[in-house]
Amino acid sequence: MDRSDYPPVASREAWRQARLALLTKEKAFTAARDRLNAERRSLPMVAVQEDYRFQGPQGEVRLLDLFDGRHQLLIYHYMFHRDRGEGCPGCSYVVDNMGNQAHLHARGTTLVMVSRAPLAELEVFKRRMGWTIPWYSSFDSRFNYDFHVTLDESVLPVEYNYRDKAELQRLGLDYHLEGEQPGLSVFVRDGEQVFHSYSTYGRGLDLLDGTSNYLDLTPFGRLEGWDGMPDLNGEGKFWVKLHDQYGQAPVAAHDCCVAQSTS
Repeated sequence: MDRSDYPPVASREAWRQARLALLTKEKAFTAARDRLNAERRSLPMVAVQEDYRFQGPQGEVRLLDLFDGRHQLLIYHYMFHRDRGEGCPGCSYVVDNMGNQAHLHARGTTLVMVSRAPLAELEVFKRRMGWTIPWYSSFDSRFNYDFHVTLDESVLPVEYNYRDKAELQRLGLDYHLEGEQPGLSVFVRDGEQVFHSYSTYGRGLDLLDGTSNYLDLTPFGRLEGWDGMPDLNGEGKFWVKLHDQYGQAPVAAHDCCVAQSTS
């Protein structure tokens, strides 16, 4: 790392004064975050009327079945690249950060992944990655289209992160105009009735990236070359790899699951 990437050196007292000033801002941010979380919890719900079907290890299942008897359901919309036979490095980075599910289960919440690819292809990659999180196929369903994580203008008008095609193009986000996209959707059930309460995309997925949150505490940050951070590979793009590819020959920077500030 170049010396210019390091913060300035100060005395312990000067550091303490700077740290206390930052702490005041951190406390204000925490209070604002708590208020935002409360607003998120109070969003109205939409009843899910469509009979979405998925393929899982035990065969065909309904959206209701994905709850596994619990009252809340988190679905991570995972981008799977069938042409490469593997998942998006950015989405894989998110999944690698998903912890022990017992803590969610104890609070009546289930977390699963859903991808628009045949289940057999997903399971091969799941074994390669060593993941245990439940993963379902929506390959024969409209589910991905309706939740704007598979974009095909011939099926539905383009919309990603609540932006239409014209706005995405104006912002230079052409990689969000077609194909598979990342996201997270939240559902709750009342008996047999399922409701959709929340979906987030783009930078909204930062909350799921434990590794990135750890890196945000460090002087070099995420090493992605934006917002004043050093750039690890000189590309100014999301550089993460599949976890079994570190130490191998460099791979090209990719736009899938882009985590830059413009998203």
